[in-house]
Amino acid sequence: MNNIEFYGLGLNFFDVVDITMPPQVIFLLGAVVLAGMLLYYLRRKRHHAATVRYSDIRIVSRAAASSRQRYRFILVILRVLAVALFVVAFARPRSGTEIRQVTSEGVDIMMCLDVSSSMQAEDFKPHNRLYVAKEELKKFVNKRVNDRIGLIVFARYSFTQCPLTVDYGVLLRFVDQIDFGIIEDGTAIGMAIANGVNRLRESKAKSKIMILLTDGDNNAGEIDPLTAANLAKAFDIKIYTIGAGKPGNAMYPYQDPIFGKRYVYQPTRIDEETLKKIAAETDGKYFRARSGDELEEIYDRIDEMEKTEIKVSAHMQYKELFYYFVYAGLLLLVLEMILANTCFRKLP
Repeated sequence: MNNIEFYGLGLNFFDVVDITMPPQVIFLLGAVVLAGMLLYYLRRKRHHAATVRYSDIRIVSRAAASSRQRYRFILVILRVLAVALFVVAFARPRSGTEIRQVTSEGVDIMMCLDVSSSMQAEDFKPHNRLYVAKEELKKFVNKRVNDRIGLIVFARYSFTQCPLTVDYGVLLRFVDQIDFGIIEDGTAIGMAIANGVNRLRESKAKSKIMILLTDGDNNAGEIDPLTAANLAKAFDIKIYTIGAGKPGNAMYPYQDPIFGKRYVYQPTRIDEETLKKIAAETDGKYFRARSGDELEEIYDRIDEMEKTEIKVSAHMQYKELFYYFVYAGLLLLVLEMILANTCFRKLP
């Protein structure tokens, strides 16, 4: 990591420049030197005023009108700049590169999301369950650092929407693409878990977890949820299960061919007993989300329980830069001497 700063001055550039002297001393020293040079120049100019009388001053007037003599102030500017460069060099500027070494023990996470038609229930007002689940899932992803995260969607069947990745931008785009109808209707919880196990079984991560969100009970698929949970346990995979939906009846949208969109009330059927057994079998935890706020709190709790350990070590490598300012100051002094004895040479 590179940045440039003059110590204590609040200036930032592309490399690090560190001045070891306090800035107050530098400014005071520079001000004293420059003020002294200016006073010396003014006194010298006054004392060198012409005091000799001439019978004819036309020759002197022509000499005074010489462009060379009019621009002698350039010599003073060169000397002032040289002194300023020496003052900066005296402050010993140096460039440094901060090298950081990041070591992390990441977590591999498979998110399993129910996309069956029951997720259209609008008890998470003003949106349906799937919309809120997607938004909270994206918030959870944005909080993670250096973890590989994948996404599985399921209804009657289960498939991997996004494999394990650290490219969260790609993952979030896949989340946005989730909608109803991409899979035939149903709820295959066991197949979703088995699919997640297949994705995590060869992982070398410190921790392997699944977060499964559903609002129904297993009614499809060839694998029983508890059998899939035993399989996950064999591969040391922890499963957090979330039941989404308010108890009782919930409003479901219904498209009537004559009257258009209407709502019907249907009971919420969450197999909490099975979801609790899945979590307990794999040393995970079961949560019930009755609103969008509760779902957000659940993801926050899981985020806290599954923190990634990150170790950062940093050190600085410095390169001295003061000699560049010394060389530049000497060059200006040499240039002043050359000009003072050639172009801007004084009259005898």
